[in-house]
Amino acid sequence: MRARPIKTMSIIVIAAAMLGGCATQANKDPLEGLNRAIYKFNDTVDKAALKPVAGAYKAVVPGTIRTGVNNFFSNLGDIVTVINDLLQFKFSKAMDDIGRVAINTTFGIGGVVDWASMDGIEKRNEDFGQTLAHWGWENSAYLVLPFLGPSTLRDTGGLIVDTLAFDPIYYVEHVPTRNQLLLTKFIDRRSTFLPGSDLLDEAALDPYVFMRDAYLQRRNNQINDGNVPQSPDESAELEADLVASASRP
Repeated sequence: MRARPIKTMSIIVIAAAMLGGCATQANKDPLEGLNRAIYKFNDTVDKAALKPVAGAYKAVVPGTIRTGVNNFFSNLGDIVTVINDLLQFKFSKAMDDIGRVAINTTFGIGGVVDWASMDGIEKRNEDFGQTLAHWGWENSAYLVLPFLGPSTLRDTGGLIVDTLAFDPIYYVEHVPTRNQLLLTKFIDRRSTFLPGSDLLDEAALDPYVFMRDAYLQRRNNQINDGNVPQSPDESAELEADLVASASRP
């Protein structure tokens, strides 16, 4: 545990080095061949194991309990959001998010009840990938991660920092407890995506292209806090991608 600060600083240095090397990425998917192979692997594993487990979890566990579990992990995620608010100098938003954590942790019984949302405090998400984008790494090559799915080179670096440096779960010293928390979080998150994955499976479009473009647009929206006026060129590019994907076998 005592070596954690050194590890944390090393991770941040590596992420900063990646920032300098990938800041000007013209082609959003230069790794498409590799990405499609990983996407196919993920899809196979998901349909064979992850989706059935998530479906069983959703079928067996009552909705009220699932909501509480989801709220608990969402509250832990708000801590990551607060840290990245501060790193981006979004101090007013940091105060709002600190309020969310305080209210949900106390009145919400450790985050099981999302009391803050009932009080009208907006749920926000900030991560270190967004922090890197805030400080200049605006464009990054798309990258599909094994098991985890859509990302970019920038967001992968951000995920490493968020996971090992900011996520409270990784500060749980008891390894079996930490692993159980991570497994539960993963299954709970996968279960929330079941309707969307069913829709994606049934779509006539190329699922890979659809997911890639949806992810990149969503991340662009998050990075810009929802203030993303889409240019005609971007709209035409998205339409061309979707048309091309629909024509693929």
